Amino acid sequence: MNRSALPSLVLTAGEPAGIGPDLCVQIAQQPLPCNLVVIADGDLLVARARQLRLPLQLIDVSAASPVQHREGSLQVLHVPVAETVAAGTLNPANARYVLTTLDRAVAACQSGQFNGMVTAPVHKGVINDVGIAFTGHTEYLSALTASEVAMMLVGGNMRVTLATTHLPLKDVAAAITADLIERKLRIIAHDLVSRFLLENPRIAVAGLNPHAGESGHLGHEEIDVIIPALNKLRGEGMNLIGPLPADTLFNPEQLKQFDCVFTMYHDQGLPVLKHASFGGGVNVTLGLPIIRTSVDHGTALELAGTGRAHAGSLLAAIEMASQLAGNQLLRQGHAA
Repeated sequence: MNRSALPSLVLTAGEPAGIGPDLCVQIAQQPLPCNLVVIADGDLLVARARQLRLPLQLIDVSAASPVQHREGSLQVLHVPVAETVAAGTLNPANARYVLTTLDRAVAACQSGQFNGMVTAPVHKGVINDVGIAFTGHTEYLSALTASEVAMMLVGGNMRVTLATTHLPLKDVAAAITADLIERKLRIIAHDLVSRFLLENPRIAVAGLNPHAGESGHLGHEEIDVIIPALNKLRGEGMNLIGPLPADTLFNPEQLKQFDCVFTMYHDQGLPVLKHASFGGGVNVTLGLPIIRTSVDHGTALELAGTGRAHAGSLLAAIEMASQLAGNQLLRQGHAA
């Protein structure tokens, strides 16, 4: 394979006390579908490799151009932690380090140095503990790039997207407005075409209420909000099916008819997808000016440094980012 034709990706190692560094060390041991650079504390990666008893050679790319990936090595842009890291033990002093790695990765992608970014898991709580309002990668990257975004999870032969993300359930119904639905579905449809190269994608829309409101007997959001928004978008040419009852929407035979499912809230769609693909699913942020994918799991502090963490989701995220970057390069080539 021609390595020079592969996309270049940047990977942030996530919460330093979690399994992010472990996963970086693990993926270093195998071939990758891209030229990969990790933004992390190099000493942290070496220490974690020692704990895992895995070989690791670091290549400093701040002083030289990236080179072809070699198994057992990682190309690293070094960002130092504030204090020494103990695997499994959170330290608020290192919270800003996590955000710095994200800032550096976004800037490098926006400058064209990389074709996309992949993120290992972060710990929201420890970032909030130092007085930084942080609800998640998706929201942080949205603010950082001044972009309207939509969250997509891919796995188990499904693409599941969300109208609302990290929002308490008691606040969801009020947040579901026609304007929100229209904005999110425009982002989703645009990226399904431009990044996934799907022509006229078929998007199934879940209702908010049980049985999609059952003609107003179980709630009026479908009648008052969701259906008018969908009809407006259908008038613009969007291929939308629904609103459908969420309890039957995820039947495998039903799913074969759709390219993507649009759900109203976090725990309406993601439990189904994670049941089907946990440890191999991928989080994709749609609507950003850059490609960004991530794992489908958290920091798993109890597994950090033990060798029991599995890198399947991170590998899937790298493969997905590579595919999307390849699609983007293909589109740019056709445009030229």
